[in-house]
Amino acid sequence: MSLAPAPGKKTNRLLIVRLSAMGDVIHTLPAVHALREAFPQALIGWLIEERWADLLCAPRSPRRGARSSLRPLVDEVHTVSLKAWGKSLVSIPTLQRVATIWNDVRDAGYDAALDLQGAMRSAVLARWSGAGVIYGAAEPRETPASLWYTRKVVVQGRHVIEQNLSVAAALIERSMGLSPPDISCDLPRDLKAEADISERLAEHGIGNFAILNPGAGWGAKRWPAERYGEVAHRLAEQGLRSILNYGPGEEELVGSARAASGGTAQAMSCSITELIALTRRARLFIGGDTGPLHLAAALRVPVVAIYGPTDPARNGPYGTRSIVLRSPESVTTYARRAAADDGLFAIDSDAVVAAAEKLLSE
Repeated sequence: MSLAPAPGKKTNRLLIVRLSAMGDVIHTLPAVHALREAFPQALIGWLIEERWADLLCAPRSPRRGARSSLRPLVDEVHTVSLKAWGKSLVSIPTLQRVATIWNDVRDAGYDAALDLQGAMRSAVLARWSGAGVIYGAAEPRETPASLWYTRKVVVQGRHVIEQNLSVAAALIERSMGLSPPDISCDLPRDLKAEADISERLAEHGIGNFAILNPGAGWGAKRWPAERYGEVAHRLAEQGLRSILNYGPGEEELVGSARAASGGTAQAMSCSITELIALTRRARLFIGGDTGPLHLAAALRVPVVAIYGPTDPARNGPYGTRSIVLRSPESVTTYARRAAADDGLFAIDSDAVVAAAEKLLSE
């Protein structure tokens, strides 16, 4: 996708506001890529929660200055820690940290800010940035957020990536196709993380592998962990090892999956930078609606997506070969329920293995 701004349009400094979470940040990358193409000389900054900053900038790289493979897309990364700050808002260290971050944002002199989160907190932060123009969806996720925008965009498309692209198109003042660009090179590439992952794979004798991800943001989106183990066992019979990716608090899930695999699957916990390096090498990804799935899609890894209550038309894998499995029993809701969605139990391991075989054969 090659874009240029409308004649006479001058934009030198852009601020992106997308604070969290992993999958949502990844869904924002195509819009920022489009802005980078339209305004190649512009300084682009991003306001993001500290927890997710490694999606934009590898840990060993400075967060501002000349771009490189360690920070390929944006010129400045501004981080906040809203939850932690809220616990000690009146303490001097917190106030000093907030003042430092906010001085950095305002000193950058942004011409325009795009709130691609659509929440009250992100809209307020976009307005407080001092940018002259604030772009956001006319019907944001939290309705009051629109009160802070100076340019309200009627978004297009059903998928959130398409909607983000349409907000970017409004700033560019030129329509664009809804097919996202290849953003695989917009994610940091850290040579140390690459080497560490190579060493870990070699330790376990793993060559070709699939990534299986039993976890998800909340329980309603989680396919039974034991079934991931069954899938891993079946893939091992066909010569494909499985790596069970897991994050903090998911040890029990991955333990159940590994036990059900008969020891054929290898559990592996990674930092964000390591997970990027690992996913780049995978032949296949299997999992539910969660950040690692959207990372795999962004890196053009084939995906078997197992969906329950969330709508794959809006939040499904995008831009890669994929097969989405969802039972008619599942009803769309984004309520953060702890119990697994009933429809997920209707998807058996045979269906997942069949989908995996189909993608692998292609």
